[in-house]
Amino acid sequence: MDSTFLAWLFRMPLIKRWALMYCVKAENIAEHSHQVAVVAHLLAVIRNQKFNGNLNADRAATIALYHEAAETRYGDVVSPTKYANEQISREFKKIEGLAEQECLATLPEELQQVFAEIIVQDDVDTELKAVVKAADILVAYIKAVTELYHNNPEFEHVEKNLKHKLNQIKADMPEVDYFIETFIPACTATVDNLSQQNSNG
Repeated sequence: MDSTFLAWLFRMPLIKRWALMYCVKAENIAEHSHQVAVVAHLLAVIRNQKFNGNLNADRAATIALYHEAAETRYGDVVSPTKYANEQISREFKKIEGLAEQECLATLPEELQQVFAEIIVQDDVDTELKAVVKAADILVAYIKAVTELYHNNPEFEHVEKNLKHKLNQIKADMPEVDYFIETFIPACTATVDNLSQQNSNG
């Protein structure tokens, strides 16, 4: 029997993020997932090299690549809707869980056990899941900072809320603080400025 797993994942570029907001640059969940994977990998490496961690950075990146896979089933639900109140949030969690199981079921049966610990969020390693979540927040924060840099006030409340979340995370994850100080300042630089920094370095 043919598997529709890859066909669903290849539709990720069609699913837009920030649907209710004006964006200077549009974004889809395929781009987002790639960025989260890059950041999750970096966070894991930083923890291992700087803070005596013992994380599998490659595994963190893989989990991040698939962390939005369930959205191929029902699309991206904006946060104001998803977290409108506790009851709505609980129901959306149920829908997400169902979507993850549906996504997993599109794989050949002999592959499902491997992917269950990547796609089904309840089965993901707790420590790696926290790293991917931190990466997810950081990527959204960089998006907000970039939109504000381009004079888009739509993201003022987003930047404020995400900065608060990151401040809470930093206490338990010093790699997040290191990441913010080391990598985020250059994220709004022009290509000329980036090239100049590289030549000076």
